[in-house]
Amino acid sequence: MRMIFRCDPALEPYLPRPVPARTMLPDWLRRMPASAHSDLHGRDIRTVKQCPPFVDAMAHGVMILLPCDVNVERGTFSWDWEIPEPATEGHPRAPLSFHVAAQFAGAPFAQGERSAIKFNSFWTIECPDGWSLFATHPVNRDDLPFRTVTGLVDADRFHDGGINFPALWTASDFCGVLAKGTPVAQCFPVPRETIELAFEPFDPAHGAAYSKTVAEVLAAPNVYRKRFRARRGRLTS
Repeated sequence: MRMIFRCDPALEPYLPRPVPARTMLPDWLRRMPASAHSDLHGRDIRTVKQCPPFVDAMAHGVMILLPCDVNVERGTFSWDWEIPEPATEGHPRAPLSFHVAAQFAGAPFAQGERSAIKFNSFWTIECPDGWSLFATHPVNRDDLPFRTVTGLVDADRFHDGGINFPALWTASDFCGVLAKGTPVAQCFPVPRETIELAFEPFDPAHGAAYSKTVAEVLAAPNVYRKRFRARRGRLTS
């Protein structure tokens, strides 16, 4: 699997490169204790920090990063980003643009007449033949003051233009700086192939395997991590 990121040559020195999502795990996850007391259970139980599916989802794929500081004052956005004129005609210079409310009227996430922001892309993304790019809000990152809208782009075909990332600003009273390097979208390639769905009841062997697996997972910690979790290759550049 090879993803190719390209950018305008005049802007390349100014742009943070997309990075492996595993390098962007948030501080709140790192600070979280591995276990916490549950009054309901009457004992310490494992937190999501010890849940591989939770952490692996956050560490999967690539993060697209905000290219500069953006000042936010209760829904008003500004920035002071000194970059040269792009060498490519039609290329954006602003880190943000906007979608008017009419473009998502009737959607459950619509915020009345408020526009949505759009994180402009400064990198084109090319995926191998037969693969699309799945772009979504950074997984489990409800601490961010926005919610990126999920999209799927056939990036094996559309790779000569930027893929922008619409988002809803959710922290209406936020006053401060959205810092350069903030993850704005989590992206990963997905195969574009027909999925065949098959359904069948447990036979005796599958029923026995189910009961055995559940009993083992409940009896001791880290069973999934030690026996079932696949080793993941590291992203290279």
